[in-house]
Amino acid sequence: MANNLAGEIIACHECDHFYFYELIPAGAKAKCQQCGSLLYRHIPDSLNRSLALYFTALILFLIANAFPFLSLELGGRVVENILFSSGWAMYELGMGELGVLIILTSILFPFIVITGMLYLLIPARMGTAAPFMAQVYRIVNSIGPWSLVGVFMLGVLIAIVKLQDLANVITGPSLIALALLLVVYTAARASFDPHDLWSSTKHKSSGISHDDIASRKILNCHTCGFLSLHTGELQTCDRCTSPLHHRKHNSIEATWALLASALILLIPANVYPVMTVIRFGQGEPSTILSGVLHLIESGMWGLAMIVFVASIVVPVMKLTILFFLLISVHKKSIWRPRDRTLLYRVTEMVGAWSMVDIFLIGLLSSLVRLDSLSTIRPGIGAIFFAGVVVITMFAAHSFDPRLIWDNIKEKQQ
Repeated sequence: MANNLAGEIIACHECDHFYFYELIPAGAKAKCQQCGSLLYRHIPDSLNRSLALYFTALILFLIANAFPFLSLELGGRVVENILFSSGWAMYELGMGELGVLIILTSILFPFIVITGMLYLLIPARMGTAAPFMAQVYRIVNSIGPWSLVGVFMLGVLIAIVKLQDLANVITGPSLIALALLLVVYTAARASFDPHDLWSSTKHKSSGISHDDIASRKILNCHTCGFLSLHTGELQTCDRCTSPLHHRKHNSIEATWALLASALILLIPANVYPVMTVIRFGQGEPSTILSGVLHLIESGMWGLAMIVFVASIVVPVMKLTILFFLLISVHKKSIWRPRDRTLLYRVTEMVGAWSMVDIFLIGLLSSLVRLDSLSTIRPGIGAIFFAGVVVITMFAAHSFDPRLIWDNIKEKQQ
């Protein structure tokens, strides 16, 4: 950690425990002793490494979107598509909502993150702050969890396996670029140290007394980590201009409402078909569960387990965990707060992987368009399932894990 951070105070985002920055070895991580969440890492030469990786990611992103991605050959007929094709195919088939969701999460949001980070890192590398730095960082930080390059790549691999029995699958140069983009994009995000970026703004969370901490007068910015004294009024962060709050406003009520909506949508998502496979004029509607059973009957046990876990286990698990956390907070439980915080962290990490089914449906619908020979069309169940995935992700983001620890502090006092 840079020396200019010595003496600066940091607050854990998940339990509100306070620490002083300390120098740690290169490559090491500092974790919260109370809840176990990551506080910060020491990444040597973070600005140069992340800048080079994001620049490489931009080149790979442009290649991945400019050339053919996957092609399907059957009976001398070839159907080509690019990355944009899966979202556009959903729009053409009357599923514009799914088309927009696929394009946003697989193309537009990753592009905004990559270009936004380059906009921030290039001036920071030269020792200055970019114009509108705070606003751009807030945008990048908010849409980062919705940039689902890895989930889309998993959907591509599943689509290739499923199409092997139907026709000859031809991989294009964009697929190689996308695979490399996934590696580089992940490395770029892992190599970025936000403290090195904000060091150019000269804002430090110092000058805060123990009395301020004890009286809970400190507001922790969840966007940039800057600490401010609570004045009793609506405040914004001095460093990134994000709205500040002692706890997320109406966190419990909002999470309950979102979970109830997701639970309602989960029923039609599993009852109605998510896609229909038409061969020689005969349609075979397929629900999520019947698709898993079909993969098992075809001997694809590994693929069936991936789809089953991502499409059935993960959504149900997220709903169950969030219901449990809400009830425990409501009852002011002090049972194993560290483990409950870990459960919350798991829901945030795995929730987006349920999108693999939506990406898979989009890819198959854009590729298998062979008229009377074979065609795959999305079903109404896909819209309900996409709603479940999106709403549960919002629910996880609306829940404030610090509420788990508030009960412990009240009990101690």
